[in-house]
Amino acid sequence: MKTRIAKFISDCGIASRRDAEKLIENGAVYVNGKLVDTPVFFVDDGDQVFVNGKQIEKHDEIKLYMFHKPINTMTTVRDPMGRKTIYDVLDKEYKNLKYVGRLDYKTSGLLLLTNNGDLARKLSLPENNIERTYVATIGKYTEQGLDVARHGTTVDGIRYRPMKIKVVDDNHLRVTVTEGKKNEVRIVLRHIGSPVRALHRESYGGIHLGKLRVGKIIEIDKKTVDLILKNF
Repeated sequence: MKTRIAKFISDCGIASRRDAEKLIENGAVYVNGKLVDTPVFFVDDGDQVFVNGKQIEKHDEIKLYMFHKPINTMTTVRDPMGRKTIYDVLDKEYKNLKYVGRLDYKTSGLLLLTNNGDLARKLSLPENNIERTYVATIGKYTEQGLDVARHGTTVDGIRYRPMKIKVVDDNHLRVTVTEGKKNEVRIVLRHIGSPVRALHRESYGGIHLGKLRVGKIIEIDKKTVDLILKNF
């Protein structure tokens, strides 16, 4: 099966598709000994692909990892403002993993990473309705406000799906969403009069952070990964 060259490079864990296109522009990609000078180029499993002089291959086994993201880190490869990223925290062997969705700079907790770009995309798509659960630290709340969020609401012209919200105590809410819009928990809780002081993700789909320490990463067992793949 033919695959677009940038996707092939991404699936090998070398770079994002955007960065793969930059590698092509910079003359760093060769296929079967010939320079690739356009991203509109397709390869299959029989082709020999070299990036920066090194042959690359697709990962035969899809791997998924659970990472406890610290606060004050960006979920990105590099930050234009020079802020610390998750890849500054991760050991070198994990630098080529792709993150699944994002957690913002001030949000801590569970972040999934994988060596497979297609899996990362599927786990992030809103239409797959994958639940993400957070604990939000707030100053106050009202039942009326919570009901607004539970039924779905519109903020600044953007529609947010209904959220599942359970009161933990006077200053903590457990919030479950399925859409993954940027900063949706913070935006909606601020809208209902309960601005977030701290936000921590506990789970993503059926995967729970548990007692994994801040800044640590572990591989998720193959049985769990196979179950996730069957859902797609």
